[in-house]
Amino acid sequence: MRSVSTFRTTLSRGAPGAVAGLLAGFTALAVAELVASLVRPQAGPVTVVGGAAIDRTPAALKDYAIRTFGENDKIVLQLGILATLALLAVVLGIVSLRHRRSGAAGVMVFGAVGAAAALTRPDSGGAADVLPSLVGALTGAAVLYLLAGRCSSPASASGTDRADASWSRRGFLVAASATAVAATGAGALGRMLTGRSGKGAAASRAAVLLPAPASPAPPLPAGAQLKVAGISSFTTPNKDFYRVDTALVVPTVDAATWRLRIHGKGVPRPRTYTFQDLVERPLIERDITLTCVSNEVGGPYIGHARWLGVRLADLLRECGVKPPSDGGAADQLVARSVDGMTLGSPVEDVMDGRDAMLAVGMNGEPLPFDHGFPVRMLVPGLYGYVSACKWIEDIELTTFDAYDPYWVKRKWARKAPIKTQARIDTPKPFARPAGPVVTVAGVAWAQHRGIDRVEVRIDDGPWQDADLAPQAGLDTWRQWSFPWKTTPGGHNLTVRATDGTGQVQTEERARTIPDGASGWHSVFVTAG
Repeated sequence: MRSVSTFRTTLSRGAPGAVAGLLAGFTALAVAELVASLVRPQAGPVTVVGGAAIDRTPAALKDYAIRTFGENDKIVLQLGILATLALLAVVLGIVSLRHRRSGAAGVMVFGAVGAAAALTRPDSGGAADVLPSLVGALTGAAVLYLLAGRCSSPASASGTDRADASWSRRGFLVAASATAVAATGAGALGRMLTGRSGKGAAASRAAVLLPAPASPAPPLPAGAQLKVAGISSFTTPNKDFYRVDTALVVPTVDAATWRLRIHGKGVPRPRTYTFQDLVERPLIERDITLTCVSNEVGGPYIGHARWLGVRLADLLRECGVKPPSDGGAADQLVARSVDGMTLGSPVEDVMDGRDAMLAVGMNGEPLPFDHGFPVRMLVPGLYGYVSACKWIEDIELTTFDAYDPYWVKRKWARKAPIKTQARIDTPKPFARPAGPVVTVAGVAWAQHRGIDRVEVRIDDGPWQDADLAPQAGLDTWRQWSFPWKTTPGGHNLTVRATDGTGQVQTEERARTIPDGASGWHSVFVTAG
């Protein structure tokens, strides 16, 4: 009984400190968000610390996060940061009951961590980026010091803090309530100002009128979209298109102020382009399927869209760039995003005649912010991490020996052509299809090589040819179907594809690191 009583006494004494710590942490983050709205939304402490955490996370762990949490990986990271901060705030609050200065100093330490993270971000805005973390921490430290004084007793205080300490439950509740209201107001004001700062970019996107392409995409062939329940839509709606990147805050860039610089090794005529410069040029419209290197066998990180943009090779030639096969000095094109991301593409691939482009439109509308507005880069046939730079603002010509971009520094391959893959969309794993004949269907892709054949195997039986939908182009996926004459019981359905060069998809299983997953996709179903 004594131990229970002691626990309750300890809990009752520590609870006010825990509340004070949480309120101090909440105030620090709210004030930091308000300051960030005035400086730069990307300079908020959760964003800069989260970005630093992403940068320092091993590639295998990043891959695990994407596989496990999908496009919610950033939300999970932010929630993890907030949970950690809340736990530490509780600890500092309890410490401050006896050592007010130490608790307040602990809050300042976390402000210093946020400030350091802000300065090391690749898109750092300079010294001003430290202000949200430092001002927020200073405010949080002051709140903790004052609240701790309200909930301390003279017997529990120490040193010079004893003279200031006087326990008053009512005084603490009043101070805590006032703090909560003020912090909530600061946070709401910060969010409102951040929203206003993005309105200019949103207005610039709304004002974009995409011109008709000088080279339009041919109509999709009749039958490219199979009428099979459960199969993927041939063209992926913008709202459903996968998003995999490291941006905790989606950049909102005003098209009117956006600029693209092309420069570097073997660029005798460096140039800077505006958004208007691009849309006034002859535009091409192309159907291109994108694939993320983090896509596991049978995974969802692939999508198809009709893109509108400027031929990248034309811009490079305008600047005097030659591919290595023509004597060019650079073999790597490094694309930089406004958020500091760097992607490296082979110059030879960009200039070999494929429809590499700087895209301004996606499925008939300006690029969504999530997918790179105002301009993003696309190179058909290459995984996104070496070709599909969103929010692009800089292109530097260099060599693979001279520079390793973001993902290569994290042990991903320098060059990453998309591997031949096929996926079963229907029936789903562990489904119980009924009927004497069940349609097995899905998609296959080998961008820039095309798909010539898809085969399906039931259990350990022979490979049988699937029916192929018309191919829309070498840079798109292709749908397929297979009429399976069922027999009762459990069965493994397996698919493989053959690309346009005659290369059969390999059975060898490989994880996504370092250059994309491989292996055959299979599902287990039980026929009725």
